[in-house]
Amino acid sequence: MSVWPAWEVREDGEPTSWYTVRLAFPDEACVEVLAVVSARSVSVEDVRARPALSLDDLTALAEWIEEPLFERCGSGREPPSPDGPDGPDGPDGRPIAAGASGARRARPVWPRGTEGRRLVAQEYRAAQDHGVDPVLAVMWATGHSRRRSLRMIAQARDAGFLTPRHARR
Repeated sequence: MSVWPAWEVREDGEPTSWYTVRLAFPDEACVEVLAVVSARSVSVEDVRARPALSLDDLTALAEWIEEPLFERCGSGREPPSPDGPDGPDGPDGRPIAAGASGARRARPVWPRGTEGRRLVAQEYRAAQDHGVDPVLAVMWATGHSRRRSLRMIAQARDAGFLTPRHARR
């Protein structure tokens, strides 16, 4: 993770600073954030992520950047405790694994092979049953791009988990 100043503006004697925060994950995913720090507040102005963040990850983004941003900008606010806002346990009450403090992934872990194809087929069929676009449902579930999701759906079809697209002659 890296934090560096983008620019600073003074208005009525109070500085407002913009900082660029870059998070890099082990799976080659990255998130870039433009954060605005003033005497009264801290806000996020822009977020760019590759691959796209899920809504859960977007809500956790503030926790990811809070402490490094406060360390870098030297604000008078107290950084969060090492246990996090929820104590030593996570927000769902389960203990956080040792060494998992910075080991978050930008995309959910998706099993490979037959198990992954079976899960893709389940997501696909569930979306069809609910009248939702099945490709988008697979994209949301896997965190992969449209092209990769279509490839995964085709692999699930080839494995026999989904019906063929066209009648074979």
